[in-house]
Amino acid sequence: MGQQATLEELYTRSEISKIKFAPFGVPRSRRLQTFSVFAWTTALPILLGVFFLLCSFPPLWPAVIAYLTWVFFIDQAPTHGGRAQSWLRKSRIWVWFAGYYPVRCVSADLPPDRKYVFGYHPHGVIGMGAIANFATDATGFSTLFPGLNPHLLTLQSNFKLPLYRELLLALGICSVSMKSCQNILRQGPGSALTIVVGGAAESLSAHPGTADLTLKRRKGFIKLAIRQGADLVPVFSFGENDIFGQLRNERGTRLYKLQKRFQGVFGFTLPLFYGRGLFNYNVGLMPYRHPIVSVVGRPISVQQKDHPTTADLEEVQARYIAELKRIWEDYKDAYAKSRTRELNIIA
Repeated sequence: MGQQATLEELYTRSEISKIKFAPFGVPRSRRLQTFSVFAWTTALPILLGVFFLLCSFPPLWPAVIAYLTWVFFIDQAPTHGGRAQSWLRKSRIWVWFAGYYPVRCVSADLPPDRKYVFGYHPHGVIGMGAIANFATDATGFSTLFPGLNPHLLTLQSNFKLPLYRELLLALGICSVSMKSCQNILRQGPGSALTIVVGGAAESLSAHPGTADLTLKRRKGFIKLAIRQGADLVPVFSFGENDIFGQLRNERGTRLYKLQKRFQGVFGFTLPLFYGRGLFNYNVGLMPYRHPIVSVVGRPISVQQKDHPTTADLEEVQARYIAELKRIWEDYKDAYAKSRTRELNIIA
């Protein structure tokens, strides 16, 4: 991780004058990988920019108004399984995207006659491994888990963003609301959803070499699985926290309190992260090239109950955490050699 000089070093030591530019002789395959990651990380501002550009042409206003009416009052796709397009999920651009880090998936045996709730850990700054594994077919989800229909879940607010929402829906990404989760699992055997359990709170703990998980108080996804009779599947992505650096924001610091206050108001937070650039290796906001290995754990079966008790939730959670810890212990020496501390469930 030598390239990951801290932001403080870059500016307080005038390291900005020592930018390490990429050579002209970089292979075409690596250029394509970098472009695909850049395209994804800039998709939101680009698509919003296109939308506002369209709004600047008065002849298009009737179409814009009709589209916004559709988005805010009519379209139910975000809570009804999305509009996944196989051609997009299997597009070559996602193979380049996964190859950039690279991302790969270590699978488990998941029969297609069951319903599944995947719990993804850790959140990381953005969750690139979750995108590659569960929102695309770049790492071979359809081959590794034949018969399963995956849906990566994200905040409902993302589906209020014009044009960008259409990209999410075409990838099969849906709202993480309870209504959405229930509608997906009610589709029957083979239905599967992926929840990045730690959420915004965990993104603030995404520092290279660490694995601090926000999990103890996260029981909503467990209650969902019990009510729907779905198996719980923990997924741990080694390397997810290593693709970005982040300003020091230990609990109790002024920066951490400010970020938590922002989260309380807007529902998400803004990690102050840094990475590499499009044409250099040490200054920018693109992720570093660092392997991400997502290990899919053994499914945890539950007894279906419409009204699970607190004891039911705690018993299933204990089994879930035990399986997550098993994954860590079995694979940490292979995929987390540069760790600075062990797996830690902080909240």
